Amino acid sequence: MLGEELGLQSSTYHVQDPAPPIGEKSDDLDLSFLNIVSTVNLGCPLDLKFIALQARNAEYNPKVRFAAVIMRIREPRTTALIFSSGKMVCTGAKSEEQSRLAARKYARVVQKLGFPARFLDFKIQNMVASCDVCFPIRLEGLVLTHQQFSRSPSRAVFSV
Repeated sequence: MLGEELGLQSSTYHVQDPAPPIGEKSDDLDLSFLNIVSTVNLGCPLDLKFIALQARNAEYNPKVRFAAVIMRIREPRTTALIFSSGKMVCTGAKSEEQSRLAARKYARVVQKLGFPARFLDFKIQNMVASCDVCFPIRLEGLVLTHQQFSRSPSRAVFSV
């Protein structure tokens, strides 16, 4: 996993800048993960109505929302979207380990309901983190000097 490759093990990581810009002090960054999104394939088709009726903390309303069971657990505090295809999206974890654990717990719930669910192709899809870089970031300058960046001031989002 990415965190293990970097030698990281909790939801708050300490990252050291390997090469500070010339003339600038090298400060370490405290990186805090806010949300990890992962996917997993349970490897079997699912009856969403049955799951919603039998499982705790599950809701299913395909007419109002979309065709997925929304299931929540308290530890780790996460939410899963479970689709009839057997694919599942897990959100809300604060670390890769928590995301994997939560996805396994959801898969186990599905197994206990009688489905031959497996745990296939687990993948971290997105990580949202924050840190204080201790200096102002000039977003317009970044957009002008790096073509691959974009900025939407109305959304206050900066993406790479």
